[in-house]
This record gives sequence, C-alpha cells and structure tokens, in this order.
Amino acid sequence: MFNHSLPQPLNFKKLGQAQGQIPPLVVLHGLFGMLDNWMSLARLWANNFEVWLVDQRNHGKSAHTAAFDYFLLADDLLQFFEQHHITKAHVLGHSMGGKTAMQFATLHPNRMASLMVADIAPKAYEAGHHSNVLQALKQVNLTQITTRQQANEALQTFIPDEGTRQFLLKNLTHNSQNQFVWKFNIDSLLQNYDTIIDNPLPPFAHYNGPCLFIKGGASDYINLPDDEVLIHSHFSHAIVKTIENAGHWVHASHPQEVYHLVESFILSA
Repeated sequence: MFNHSLPQPLNFKKLGQAQGQIPPLVVLHGLFGMLDNWMSLARLWANNFEVWLVDQRNHGKSAHTAAFDYFLLADDLLQFFEQHHITKAHVLGHSMGGKTAMQFATLHPNRMASLMVADIAPKAYEAGHHSNVLQALKQVNLTQITTRQQANEALQTFIPDEGTRQFLLKNLTHNSQNQFVWKFNIDSLLQNYDTIIDNPLPPFAHYNGPCLFIKGGASDYINLPDDEVLIHSHFSHAIVKTIENAGHWVHASHPQEVYHLVESFILSA
C-alpha cells in the first residue's frame, strides 16, 4: 500500500512545441475543475509556446488520496517538473490552483519563469459557496442515476444556478461497472475543505520574480485595494489587472481577455 503523503503522478496534456527561449506554460485548474477546463485557451497559447495542462490530485484523472494540502500539491508539481524535464516554467493557477502556484513559487523560485494567479488572493476565505456545493454533491445518490439529466435534476435542489451545475456535471464519468462516479474525490475535498480555503502562505513566504494577478471585476475573491497590499507583501513585483464584469471563472466568461493578458505577460517576462 503506497503512502498517500508522497508526491503523486499527475495526469496531463501537452500542447504545442517549445519556441526559442520561451519557457513552457503550466496551467493549474481550480477546485472541482480539471485540465479540460483550460483546453480552448491552451490551444491558442500553444501557437506561440509549449503548454502543459495538469489535473491536480483528487481531480480529473489524477490519483485520489485522503491527504490533501498545498504543500502536497506543490510537491506533486515539483515531481511533475522533474519527470518531464521542465527546468523552469511560467505557472498559471486559477482559484485553488492559484494557491498551489503561489505555494510552489515561494518554495521553488528557481523553477519559475513567472507566476500568474487568476482570481484568488494569498489569504484565508470563509466557508460558503463551495461548502454548499460539496454537501450537495454528497447528497446526490449516483447509484440511482442513469442519465446526466437525472444528475442535473438532483443537483438542482441544492444548486439553483445552471452554469454551476453544468460545470460540475463535466466531472461525471462511468466506472468499470458502467455506473456514474465523480472524477473528483468528494470525501477528501470535504474532509480537507478548511485547508483548501485557508491561506497556504506563512507571513515570511516571498517570491520576487515576475508576477501577474488577474481579478474578475464582478468577483469578490480579490478585494482592492486591501488585498493588493497583501499580495505585494508576498510578491513584490506583482501586477494586478482587472477584467471588468468577469466573475470568479474569468477564463470561462472572458476567455479572450485572459488569453491576451497571459500571452502578453509571458512574452514580456
């Protein structure tokens, strides 16, 4: 039986080829997400540089473990770099993935070409929307469900927003018995939820390389100007850009703006 506290191999997709001296881009999804959430943008970026999309542990097709915290997620990413001979990369993370990216950058700055964080700050968050989603997912009895429409209707009782339900339903898959199961590890995410929403960085953690924070203008995950002071306490060269009218899932609602912000930042880093 293997030790779940050890680094886990990560499922991934690689797009594009290395272009000149530009380091690759590694993209980390958020809570309940998976690498496919970034596929459309990755195809565009891959025209100009190499892109690696990864499933973090307990998500997508990567390993399910009881242990789950940002030190482990950063260790997983370091092992991923080593396995794929990535000396240095631009690392982009959204939400939970942004916290992993921040953790990784402060622990392994020599492996960073730049850090990009989408709509999350280095702070603890109050339990709210996500905890309700987790409880809703636990209430859905997948053994009694045979179609995605039935799953959608079961979630509707707890999650009225259609967009949120469709995002979650992308994680439905069939197991070897042809029964519906979730790709993410609900039990571990629920058990470790307090860790997920906590601040991963100690006060002394610091990264002084190129850094971009992308805020959704309609999202309250980054509150300006207060959080900008906090961001600069850890990331002295951070630039904060706001995408007007974008919610928390900035890459889903405003892909063109995210595409241009990230690409121009990488090419100028």
